[in-house]
Amino acid sequence: MAQAKRRGMVHPLFLLLLLTTSLLISPSAAEIKTLTISSDSRPMILFEKFGFTRTGKASVAVSAVSVASSSASSAATPDPSSRLGFVLLSEESIVQISLDFQQKPNFCVLDSQYILFNFRDLSPPPSSSFNKTYPVISPNEYLLFFANCVPDASISMDVRTELFNVDTDGSKDYLSAGSTQLPSLYFVFSLSYFGFLGFWIYYCYHNRQSAHRIHLLMAGLLLMKALNLLCAAEDKHYVKVTGTPHGWDVLFYMFQFIRVVLLFTVIVLIGTGWSFLKPFLQEKEKKVLMIVIPLQVLANLASVVIGETGPFIKDWVTWNQVFLLVDIICCLAIIFPIVWSIRSLRETSKTDGKAARNLAKLQLFRQFYVVVIGYLYFTRIVVFALRTIAAYKYQWVSNAAEEIASLAFYFVMFYMFRPQERNEYFALDEEEEKEAEMALRDDEFDL
Repeated sequence: MAQAKRRGMVHPLFLLLLLTTSLLISPSAAEIKTLTISSDSRPMILFEKFGFTRTGKASVAVSAVSVASSSASSAATPDPSSRLGFVLLSEESIVQISLDFQQKPNFCVLDSQYILFNFRDLSPPPSSSFNKTYPVISPNEYLLFFANCVPDASISMDVRTELFNVDTDGSKDYLSAGSTQLPSLYFVFSLSYFGFLGFWIYYCYHNRQSAHRIHLLMAGLLLMKALNLLCAAEDKHYVKVTGTPHGWDVLFYMFQFIRVVLLFTVIVLIGTGWSFLKPFLQEKEKKVLMIVIPLQVLANLASVVIGETGPFIKDWVTWNQVFLLVDIICCLAIIFPIVWSIRSLRETSKTDGKAARNLAKLQLFRQFYVVVIGYLYFTRIVVFALRTIAAYKYQWVSNAAEEIASLAFYFVMFYMFRPQERNEYFALDEEEEKEAEMALRDDEFDL
C-alpha cells in the first residue's frame, strides 16, 4: 500500500531531472497557448518557461476536467481534488522542494507555497472549469507545472495559458523578460544581411569573368538568411504584442529550412573544391550531400515540433534529442569533404609540378577547416554555455552572440572564396615554386 501511495508522489530525482531539462529549454515565446491533455498520468507536466518582471502575470484556465483512477488507492485518497493543481516554480524552488520531499516522504508539491491553485477551486460539474490571473510578486524565471499527487490517477482537461509582463503603457508583453529585445535584434541583423547581399551581387558582377556557380549559391544563402531573420523579427514582434505569431512562424520555418540546407550544401561544395578546383563532384562527395540534406529535413522537422508544441507533450524531450543528434551528425559530415580536399592537394603536389599553387590551395583549405570548426564550436558550445549561465533578463545576449558569430563566419567564408581575376591563393609567381616545394616537403614530414 505504501508503494502505491508513493507512486503518485514526485520523487526528488524526478524534480532534479526536471531542473536539468529546464536548462535545455529556451524561455518560451509564451504565445497564448490552448491545448488538450488526454489521459495523462505523469506526476509533473511542464507547460511553460517564462521570465517575469515586477509587473508579470500568469493566467491559467482549465475546463472539461475529468480524472480517472486505475486503482483503489486513488479512490481512497482523501479529497483527491486537492492533490491536483498548478504550481509556478523557479529553479531555486525546485531544489528546495526536492529537499522537502527527502524530509517528508508523503510531501506533495501542492502543499508548498508555490501553488497557484488546486482542483478544489474548480466549479462543480458538469462545467468543472477554472480561470484566474495571478500577479508574480518576485521577478524571476519560472516554470509552470501541472502536478498530480494522486496515485494511479490520469487527468484529461483543456488548458489555456497566458504568461506576460505589463509594460509602462499598460500593454501586455508576451515575450519573456530575456527575449523582449529579439524583434529589434533580428531586424537589425536582417538589414545587415540584405546589405551584405547587395554588396556581394555588386562584387560578383564586377568580377563576373571569375565568378562561378558556387557564388550564385552563396548569394542565395545570403538571401535566405536575410529573409529568415526578417520573418523571425516579425514572428517575435507579433508574439510580443498579441500573443500569437499571425502566420509568420510558417514563413520563419520555411526560410529556416532552406537556409540551413543551403548553408550545409555550400560548406560541403566549397570543402570539396567544386567550381574552384574541379567542375564535378566525386561519388563519395555526392554521398555526403545525400546524407546531409535528408538529415537536415529531419532536423528541421524536429525543430518545428519543438518550437510549435512545448514540453507538455510526452515526446518533447525525444524530439530535442533527435534534433541534437542529427545536428551533431551533420556537423561531423561537412568536415569530411574539407579533409578530403586537404589530402588530395597534398597528394597532387607530389606529381603535378605546381607546388606554389598547391601550397596556396592547401593553406586556404586548412584555414577554411579552422574557420568551420570554430564556427560550429562557438554556435553549438559557447552559445549554449552563455544561454545557461546568463541571468534570465539577458538571455538575448546568447542570441546576439550566435548572430554575430554567424555574420563573422559568412563574411570570412565569402572573403576567402570571393571571385577575383588574380586570386592570391591560386595564382602565385613561378619564382616562389622552389620555396613552396620545400614547404610542402616539410609539411608532409611534420604530418
